[in-house]
Amino acid sequence: MVAKAIVIDCDPGADDAIALFLALAFPEQLNVLGITTVAGNVPLSLTQKNARCLCELAGRADLPIYAGCSRPLLRPLITAEDVHGKTGLDGISLPEPQMPLQSQHAVDFLIETFTRSTGNITLATLGPLTNLAVAIVKQPAICQHIHEIVMMGGALTQGNITPSAEFNLYVDPQAAQIVLTAGIPLTMVSLDVTHQAIATPERLRAIRAINSPISAATVGLLDHYGVYDMQRYGFSGPPLHDPCVIAYLLQPDFFTSYQAYVAVETTSELTMGRTVVDRWHVTNQPPNANVVESIEADGFYQLLTHAIAKLSEP
Repeated sequence: MVAKAIVIDCDPGADDAIALFLALAFPEQLNVLGITTVAGNVPLSLTQKNARCLCELAGRADLPIYAGCSRPLLRPLITAEDVHGKTGLDGISLPEPQMPLQSQHAVDFLIETFTRSTGNITLATLGPLTNLAVAIVKQPAICQHIHEIVMMGGALTQGNITPSAEFNLYVDPQAAQIVLTAGIPLTMVSLDVTHQAIATPERLRAIRAINSPISAATVGLLDHYGVYDMQRYGFSGPPLHDPCVIAYLLQPDFFTSYQAYVAVETTSELTMGRTVVDRWHVTNQPPNANVVESIEADGFYQLLTHAIAKLSEP
């Protein structure tokens, strides 16, 4: 089996961290060509640093990491320190990274990578879509070379940063609209899916039992990160948003989905960043997204536990 070539665009962030662990555990299935970072959960200075710390912890100091856009296209940056903590990785303590940050800007790396591609590289987006949107505006031809975007973002029912909007798309709705209208095959993993992927105490016990630095980091991150959503929603544990994207790339049979037209609100302050999903084709717009609607959560956590165990092997 040939490993699927991917680039990960992220804003680490606790759930981004666990998504990176999941992606890096299976090199025989996912060939991570590079990691680009964007401002989102915390400012860019922290997301690029956190990505390097996490790759070192996972034993992948060889991966190139690129810093991208430090703010959204048109709006002031909104971050999520109330969820992820001031560092973005509150709950654990990691040493200062030794691996270098690449000098090339993330946008230029995306353009270069996809321009040279034969159309076989997938982009996994785990944060605001600013980097990709700027790359599309700067070099529209890359749209023809991206195999697929798998995006954590959007909400069909209720938002998490406003009553109607999910955080990633709310932070930069204009970027999201550029991406959604670019004609690139896109799979959307929304809050409605990720809120089905709850790290219950039983599931966390299985990860804790691995008893390694990676499992300890995973549990430490989730112990801190989970407090916010458990208090707000009454969940028995934190939902894992971003790792669902990587799980989709590894085990698409864990998910169900349908084709639909998706647009994002960019003008109304009341519903800014809202994803409008035309499931029943009432607008007569052709579908532009594969909208995921369910996840087999037990299988997902078995996969994640296996990944943490694999990364923990000497």
